[in-house]
Amino acid sequence: MFKKVPHTYVIIFFILIIAAITTWIIPGGEYERQTVVVEGSQKSVIVEGSFHHVKNNPQTWQIFAALFKGFEKQAGIIVFILMIGGAFWIMNKSRAIDVGIYAFLNFTKKMEHNKILKFLGVNNIILTLIMLVFSIFGAIFGMSEETIAFIIILVPLAISMGYDSITGVAIVFVAAGLGFAGAVLNPFTIGIAQGLSDLPLFSGFEYRIFCWIVINIIGITYILRYANKIKRTPEKSLVYEEDKEWKNRTDVNIEEIKYFVPKSAWLSFALVSISLIAFSYFNLESTIKIGEKLSYTFPAIPISSGLFIILSLIGIRKSVHFYILTLLAFTIVFLIIGVMGYGWYVMEIATLFFAMGLAAGIAFGFSANEIVKHFLDGVKDILSAALVVGLAGGIIIILQDGKVIDSILYHLADSMKEMGKLASISMMYLIQNMINIIIPSGSAKAALTMPIMAPFSDVIGVSRQATVMAFQFGDGFTNLITPTSGVLIGVLGVAKIPYEKWVKWIWPLILIMIIIGFLLLIPTVTMPLNGF
Repeated sequence: MFKKVPHTYVIIFFILIIAAITTWIIPGGEYERQTVVVEGSQKSVIVEGSFHHVKNNPQTWQIFAALFKGFEKQAGIIVFILMIGGAFWIMNKSRAIDVGIYAFLNFTKKMEHNKILKFLGVNNIILTLIMLVFSIFGAIFGMSEETIAFIIILVPLAISMGYDSITGVAIVFVAAGLGFAGAVLNPFTIGIAQGLSDLPLFSGFEYRIFCWIVINIIGITYILRYANKIKRTPEKSLVYEEDKEWKNRTDVNIEEIKYFVPKSAWLSFALVSISLIAFSYFNLESTIKIGEKLSYTFPAIPISSGLFIILSLIGIRKSVHFYILTLLAFTIVFLIIGVMGYGWYVMEIATLFFAMGLAAGIAFGFSANEIVKHFLDGVKDILSAALVVGLAGGIIIILQDGKVIDSILYHLADSMKEMGKLASISMMYLIQNMINIIIPSGSAKAALTMPIMAPFSDVIGVSRQATVMAFQFGDGFTNLITPTSGVLIGVLGVAKIPYEKWVKWIWPLILIMIIIGFLLLIPTVTMPLNGF
């Protein structure tokens, strides 16, 4: 008899119970911690040789408080999801995204007249370019939470192109994850790990570039093969039924859309332009950082503001829809400038998209009450995604309060003492993968594990750079599947993909990537590499 697959909430709550059970089985333990400055910010790291057992703190009724505590822990991502959802719902009501998708699809059809592009596959080229962009963002500045905002744009686009929501998530979230795993200049993982290991920042650059290329070739090929299969036979999609809701949103009659330019569009244009001019005046030059060593100082904000004003004037004369699309495009431009030049995180990015939603609503002529109504409708639509992020955050709280995380790390590290170089680096890699399931934050895991792993690598004759690589790969691949990751759960919630169906699709790729990671680690202990 067919049994219904449990809801994502049920699966995560079941994992929560398992986490609580481990607090009864695993002996309690703690490392002493000290505060150090890494990458210009303070990090709490463990003191080598300071592990000691402490009294167990088994978790019982606390599993029911985990949702509350998870909400506290993941508050930034939860509010981020709600604000993004509300802002995009306002924009969706203007039908501007529908117009943009229709224009994009027409553009791709025209490209098919080129015999070379048609032979290679226009859609294959487009998907590959999108994935490379997000992979580069993941490799350079560790794009992760930011992908949630792009899911709302690219999932409908993927479905309109004949794919499914899994493809839409893959070309954004998975692509950024591939870049994150093959990090070249990511200050949140490589920077912190090397800083704690007393290595020159971003050393070993050449081999990391090679690894990034290998990882992307395999990952992108996997995604393209799946995408082409779904385009040929849509019924084979794991989310065929779930995507009907997306299809109802994207199957619009473009002829029903009326192109017009209300006075409110000019008002919105004036308000945004004045704000950008003022913003440019106070930020004449921006220093865009690529990693720690590379930086470029130029008038990024004035240039972007000028281009926005020019392109908006061109678009707004055609229709308010094209002005709103220009608004969306430059929101993304300013997001990149903010993240790479000013260290923006979820609060600033959510604020940016919120402002975009308000400007779009004003431009289309919505009243204040209508803007509020549309915003709340968007929040309601995406609320389930925010709730599940809080529940997933509770898993980490249970393990921390149960005092078992340090015990797990200590016993795993202790098991490597009698192993050879290759076996030791392999075990380090396995440990990092396992720990990533319960601590998905790269910077937090670096602060927890590198003070142990780096000195230990000296004892067994493995280079500290190889140890950082083991951390890098172990931190990256399982981010795409771990249920404790607020970003993954948020992405799936926004895309309306059940977690169990995502696991069914992603696990073969994760397995392949873990094996590739192991193979890429072998040269770090068997060959003389620059920086190793």
